Amino acid sequence: MSYLFRNFDKVMPFFWEHLSLTFTSLLIALCIALPLGFLTAKFRKLQTPITGVLGIIYTIPSMALYAALIPYTGLGTTTAMIGLVAYAQMILVRNIAAAIKGIDPMMIEAAKGMGMSKGQIVAKIELPLAVPVVIAGIRVATVSIISIGTVAAWIGAGGLGRLIYQGLNHDHTGKIVAGTVTIAILAIAADLLFRAIEKILSPRTH
Repeated sequence: MSYLFRNFDKVMPFFWEHLSLTFTSLLIALCIALPLGFLTAKFRKLQTPITGVLGIIYTIPSMALYAALIPYTGLGTTTAMIGLVAYAQMILVRNIAAAIKGIDPMMIEAAKGMGMSKGQIVAKIELPLAVPVVIAGIRVATVSIISIGTVAAWIGAGGLGRLIYQGLNHDHTGKIVAGTVTIAILAIAADLLFRAIEKILSPRTH
């Protein structure tokens, strides 16, 4: 821990790189997962092939996936983000689909009875009710991305993993501890943040 406190200015650039990589990957992952989750929930025939493919991707070790991507996308941030976005899909799509399926059908029927269009039902009924469950999925996906993002340093994408790799290469325990502790702090902070958002957005019972 002494290395972290004495070299805080050197650790912070790695921290910001990791933070940027995490939330950029998360944003892209959400843009893909939202429509996939919606399709999975609405069309049962698509559920097995979509979740099957995502499940296979999720089981591939990160080092193996990055090794397979490097010949096509090269070293660096792009390859790292492709991997992180791919790993986040299983968690996000599953939660988004579960959130939509969990909506009371009676509420949908009531909305139809009020003359709402399909677009209005999605925007005013399904999405607001699904948000708390979706946020729970985002929380888990974020922590997962932070963890897997550590490996991204192996392919030159930067982040806190680079600090750990430097420590391993130079037999510098201080750097290893500093990188590990900072990653843990980032993961815990992200978890607490999304838990708070989830609590705020959850339906209140009286």
